[in-house]
Amino acid sequence: MTSPRYSTRALRAYLRQGGLIAYATRAVFGLGCDPDNARGLRTLLALKRRPAHKGLILIADCAQRLKKYHVPLTPAQQAQCATRWPGGHTWLIPASRRVSPLVRGRLHPPGQPRRVALRVDAHPDAVEICRRLRMALVSTSANRAGRQPARTSRECLRQFGKSVRVIPGRVVLHSRPSTISDLLTAQVVRA
Repeated sequence: MTSPRYSTRALRAYLRQGGLIAYATRAVFGLGCDPDNARGLRTLLALKRRPAHKGLILIADCAQRLKKYHVPLTPAQQAQCATRWPGGHTWLIPASRRVSPLVRGRLHPPGQPRRVALRVDAHPDAVEICRRLRMALVSTSANRAGRQPARTSRECLRQFGKSVRVIPGRVVLHSRPSTISDLLTAQVVRA
């Protein structure tokens, strides 16, 4: 993403007010918002027609930006995350108290701490957006429930119109969505 077509300051303000963006990730366009903005989270879930109990993935350009969303990790857990970050791997990590229930959802093993899905991304477009905005972003596929995820900015515009700001970018052809693993149980939730 060498020449972004957006003002960083304007985009940050838009997200802080609850706005939604669509941006390129490795496999598909992502639909995102500020993970700390309840209005943006509710708007995203309604637009996507996604049940709130499923939770959402948060991405960032570095692990430091994700720290406020999870409980402190042991050195071994940090090392485990580092084996797959940055990259196409999402970890389910015990959530900090500040994580919205709309982000963490209600899917977690019985009797265990609530989890939040986190990824330090490696896709250059997604990384650059997070770096420039100096924040983590929600990252869920840009599609309404039951439809195929958008793989182009044109398809994002077709599906969502002016309700989402589309940031131009490119996905990696023939790639798959991120793997999701539980950091505490080592269970692979999505391969």
